[in-house]
Amino acid sequence: MRVLGIESSCDETGVAIYDDEKGLISHVLHTQIAMHAEYGGVVPELASRDHIKRVVPLVRAALDKVNLTLKDIDAIAYTAGPGLIGALLAGAMEAGALAYGLGIPCVPVHHMEGHLLAPMLEDEKPQYPFVALLISGGHTLLIKVEKPGKYELIGQSVDDAAGEAFDKTAKLLGIPYPGGPGLEKLAENGKVGVFNFPRPMIKNPNCDFSFAGLKTAVLNATLEHKDDLESVKADIAKGFTEAMAETLEIKCKRALKQCHLKTLVVAGGVSANKDIRNRLQHLMDSMHGKAFFARREFCTDNGAMIAQVGMLRFKAGQLGDGKIKVYPRWPLSVLKAL
Repeated sequence: MRVLGIESSCDETGVAIYDDEKGLISHVLHTQIAMHAEYGGVVPELASRDHIKRVVPLVRAALDKVNLTLKDIDAIAYTAGPGLIGALLAGAMEAGALAYGLGIPCVPVHHMEGHLLAPMLEDEKPQYPFVALLISGGHTLLIKVEKPGKYELIGQSVDDAAGEAFDKTAKLLGIPYPGGPGLEKLAENGKVGVFNFPRPMIKNPNCDFSFAGLKTAVLNATLEHKDDLESVKADIAKGFTEAMAETLEIKCKRALKQCHLKTLVVAGGVSANKDIRNRLQHLMDSMHGKAFFARREFCTDNGAMIAQVGMLRFKAGQLGDGKIKVYPRWPLSVLKAL
């Protein structure tokens, strides 16, 4: 069986095909970064319009890559939420139209479940149960995963998500959108210890996060060095990245110990950051455990993760009802276990 997946939750249009025997066999992606860079961030109306423009050619391209036609597809999966409502509707309408026209099922997929299970796209897959850290522009979550669909929230950010803190710090340092990759590159030239920013909530016994204070500390540093900011930018970037990575490390260690587990899965756009990966890999080595990361191209939004989860839900009989439905907010806790 084959499932075609469509991702359109924000500023990437992704289409992929997942085969239940061969795994991922095709994926294509269009990013809107160049379009939104002019505005310093995602403009929802422009994102929606571009998804409408791109999704049909990308479906054709994904099929052509593996010499398939729509008649070879058994179900259409799409990102139903969370995300920008207009962007979600663009993908959902295409998925619904294809499914209706072909007479095949349509499968709504939770965007964060796609990220959470993205490391399953690799040859070496984590074994259940495990602790998952999801770090993206809109979410910072620690989750105990018993099996697909059975998720227990352990910790979350009480204010800014990790990705939001990255974006705001990058903007303060004059790094153009998207800020994450530029901030990582700048930090490579920074010196450790020049700026010792706070590690928020690490003394709190729970596994929640808070990054608003870290963002404020960076703001104060830029104001204090407004006359020589150019000379200390790299050191500020390094100090911020070190603070973020160590905070995530401490909270992950706490979550693993509370759950009595030694397997950590890390996914979401921020998980592409090299310093964070290295820090969490070192943590798991010290705990004689195992860390699993999505490959970098699947850290950001993509159709592959949607097609994969779509296959799981399709085979479990968890299908849509034929209506176009999207959910700008959609907690993982409401999903049905497989």
